[in-house]
Amino acid sequence: MAFFKTVKNKKIPSENIIVLENVCKSYATGAPALSGVNLTIKQGEFVFIVGDSGSGKSTLIKLLLRELVPTSGDIYVNGQNLQQLKRRNVPKYRRNLGVVFQDFRLLKDRNVYENVAFAQRIIQVPGREIKKNVPSILSVVGLAGKYKAKPRQLSGGEQQRVAMARALINRPPILLCDEPTGNLDPKNSWEIMKLLEQINQKGTTIIVVTHNREIVNEMQKRVVTMKKGVVVSDEEKGGYIDED
Repeated sequence: MAFFKTVKNKKIPSENIIVLENVCKSYATGAPALSGVNLTIKQGEFVFIVGDSGSGKSTLIKLLLRELVPTSGDIYVNGQNLQQLKRRNVPKYRRNLGVVFQDFRLLKDRNVYENVAFAQRIIQVPGREIKKNVPSILSVVGLAGKYKAKPRQLSGGEQQRVAMARALINRPPILLCDEPTGNLDPKNSWEIMKLLEQINQKGTTIIVVTHNREIVNEMQKRVVTMKKGVVVSDEEKGGYIDED
């Protein structure tokens, strides 16, 4: 088996694309957001992270994005120890992550094509490649005919598809989705989830933070349930657990 090597001589199996080892995070108030979280996600998995507000889900996402660093414990993403990641290397690290948010976060003054192309311009992809890549990924998300539209001319579901195209165009191995259906009606929510499933089937590791119990229960994926900063359940083909 191939191993990644870290500075600490820690060996992480290459199939384990995300590893959290006894991760704790406390904020300035002293309140613990995460307490001793251990979690391993293999390459190609589709994982739901669920739990009530304040359970630690958002903190977990911010740690994976390297917006925060843990108070203690270790986080490995793609074999890289995030605690050893220098600040100047964070933008390069984030190129391995696609991120989709609840509020879309599109550039309102630019059309669909430019919103998606922006992700490639940041990493200085040549213009001729961008002209090929953008139509290709828009076709994947079902928006080939909408490339000239501005965000305000699109439905919520279409805006989320643009956000997904932007997150996927650089072919990241990991896609983080923070409440991707939170602002969508049931029909559009299911369309987005079906699209995520198709992307996952092509090999992308997908992590979805959600409160949508119907989707979680119906899709029967791996479900990690958090409560008060602790993982209380981790089930293959799991469901949404009702907390007392």
